[in-house]
Amino acid sequence: MGIITDLTRMWLTRSGKPFTFTNTYDARLSYSDCQGLGLYVHIPFCGKICDFCPYCKVVYEKELCDRYMDALLQEIRMVGAQYGEKKQVTSLYFGGGTPALAADRLQEIIETIENYFHITEGIGLELHPRNVTVPTLQKLKDAGVTKISIGIQSFQEKYQWILGREMVDISAMAAALSQVSFETVSMDFIFALPGQTAEDLKTDIALAFANGANHIAIYPFIDFSFTSSDVPVMGKKEKRKLMDDITKYCEEIGCHRDSIWTFSKTKTARYSSMTRDNFLGFGCSATTLLQEQFKINTFSVEEYCRRIKDGKLPTSLTLRFSLRQRMVYYLFWTAYSTRVDEKDFEKFFGVPLKKMYGLEIFLAKCLGFLTEEKGVYTMTKKGAFYYHYYENFYTLSYIDKMWGIMRKEAFPKKIEL
Repeated sequence: MGIITDLTRMWLTRSGKPFTFTNTYDARLSYSDCQGLGLYVHIPFCGKICDFCPYCKVVYEKELCDRYMDALLQEIRMVGAQYGEKKQVTSLYFGGGTPALAADRLQEIIETIENYFHITEGIGLELHPRNVTVPTLQKLKDAGVTKISIGIQSFQEKYQWILGREMVDISAMAAALSQVSFETVSMDFIFALPGQTAEDLKTDIALAFANGANHIAIYPFIDFSFTSSDVPVMGKKEKRKLMDDITKYCEEIGCHRDSIWTFSKTKTARYSSMTRDNFLGFGCSATTLLQEQFKINTFSVEEYCRRIKDGKLPTSLTLRFSLRQRMVYYLFWTAYSTRVDEKDFEKFFGVPLKKMYGLEIFLAKCLGFLTEEKGVYTMTKKGAFYYHYYENFYTLSYIDKMWGIMRKEAFPKKIEL
């Protein structure tokens, strides 16, 4: 797997130089001139740890959670107070973990953020199905949350059993959602589980839209090396057919595709913390992407709190981009939306997209991965599948390695990818 990603990296960056993350960071972050800046906040606490989940999380304890939230507020102040005026940002997303476990303090977090940032496109938050209750939803709405994403994974018992999760009480969830409204109600599902068919996923999607969702996300199962999951991986051909069948079904029922894995009933229903040009991340394991750097906070909750207490940012590793590396990162995550606009690329980098990657665009069009209309490149179904296929290699070669190390070491000295 590493050979594929390494060769791709060398070709696209025109260099043999790896992505090198070092244990350094800037105390003052250069975000004041960043356009399209987003915000992300990580709440790592869960009532139960799922075997298949690769994200930074710990079992909820009230004392630890309160201590963490205090540190989180301080990190936000440390970064937000670096510039005199409020910075306009597109959106704010809360991920985890299960952010609703800290619902009593979310308004405090949001108000602190709004002291330094003006949010223009709303606030999103991830929810476990068991937290979809009227009191919790009302608390979130009162705090300013406008979008929610519910981690269903599957409505079917056989797949919940495979994933080690409890069944979703659909009627109770739907009743709660009918009483407290949000701009976007997204429901997440996992595809490519053992024995899973297109009919299984169609049933899940239909149930989602019939019970309060106006947006869905269908993410592939990825077997991270450091999780304890023993779920077998689905083959490439079977996975591609499943993905194509589901994409076709979503189009047939009138859904709009707004990213590789997400579909909405209306174009105004959107939920994505990934497709942003730049973003600031707060909390343990949160990442920050700026014009010339990518940084990631420590995965250790205890070390995160200790670092903040010492008056330092909790940065564990920093990557200083070369220009080509930044372009590759931009294109990779912009393409997640299934579209790349050459005007946006030139505005961001000051050079034409075709001048930098004209050959690659030509080959992608010849292979049937892209279509072009007035400088906007849109992925075909074939292109979307191979993007997903490559993203799987990228995840297992790069993210799996980095997260595996950072789960064991709070502040590694260096990682090369």
